[in-house]
Amino acid sequence: MTSLIEQAAERLEQLKRAGVDVGLPSVPAAHSAAPATVPAAVPAAAPATATAHAVPVSEAATMPAAPVLPPAQPLPQAPMIARSAPDVGSKRVELDLEALAAQGFLTPNAPRSFLADQYRNIKRPLIKNAMGKGASTLNHANLIMVTSALPGEGKSFTSLNLAMSIAAEFDNTVMLVDADVARPSMLRMLGLPPGPGLLDVLEKEADMSSVLIKTNVDKLTLLPSGRPHARATELLASDAMSALLDHMAKRYPDRIIIFDSPPLLLTTESRVLASHMGQIVVVVQAERTPQSAVQQAVATIENCPLKMLLLNQASSKSGAGYGYGYENGYGYGYGYGDHRGQAGASDKA
Repeated sequence: MTSLIEQAAERLEQLKRAGVDVGLPSVPAAHSAAPATVPAAVPAAAPATATAHAVPVSEAATMPAAPVLPPAQPLPQAPMIARSAPDVGSKRVELDLEALAAQGFLTPNAPRSFLADQYRNIKRPLIKNAMGKGASTLNHANLIMVTSALPGEGKSFTSLNLAMSIAAEFDNTVMLVDADVARPSMLRMLGLPPGPGLLDVLEKEADMSSVLIKTNVDKLTLLPSGRPHARATELLASDAMSALLDHMAKRYPDRIIIFDSPPLLLTTESRVLASHMGQIVVVVQAERTPQSAVQQAVATIENCPLKMLLLNQASSKSGAGYGYGYENGYGYGYGYGDHRGQAGASDKA
């Protein structure tokens, strides 16, 4: 029959293997089975260096077995906090406003200039019509297409400046859409890399919220043209485009959407877009665009209820840096000059 000391020694070994600190020195393997001649009443000697009361062997033999713990698991890592949380569903970019101003573009908080005043005059009737305060009610009045008869007349220059000017309004926001899908230039002008946009949304390869670009101009949002597509014209003429434009026009009542569109006599995309627009601005470069080309261009968009002409690059000597007038028959128009001229504007698409 096993002695009490042998039972205690075996129990201590079990407790140590279970990780329980019993305050006793390790029992050498040679002593795990004590000789039967050792008196049962003799307690195990406490270690000389012990600082706590040692548990007598007789008590240790009756202690409950320690629970077996599972292997230690690593503590869960705290979630990383983003240093700058992007706007949900859209990207945000910082436009180099100083570089844009150096190229002749309007920028927020810039000193008052004759160019800025010109665009104030240009935008005022457009905004009035877009908000339903014009002479007549227009469908999709807040969709404004900026185009030209031929390339190089300044339509993209005009589109961006018009968008910047409207972004300065207290009561309106503006979206600038690069709808010149054959030769997109908006991102390049702004110093931004190409990326997905309008065509990708129509192809259902992206949703609108993921391709919109917010800017450091508070009320200005960009919609790039997207990746080139061999059937871009068909996409712009599709039911998906009609539904998208209807949604864009009605989603935000204070938003004005400007479409920088291809030249009317160069491609067919702008003619397709024109059928969905509420207002169209045709940019004409002074002393360059033949009158016959202007007439032919306007004839291609005759179904649009409101067409306007904007004379760009007029000589400062003539007293009209920009001329601007309606082509809808009710006789509103005006012209104004730029004492500085518009050096470089003719180089814009």
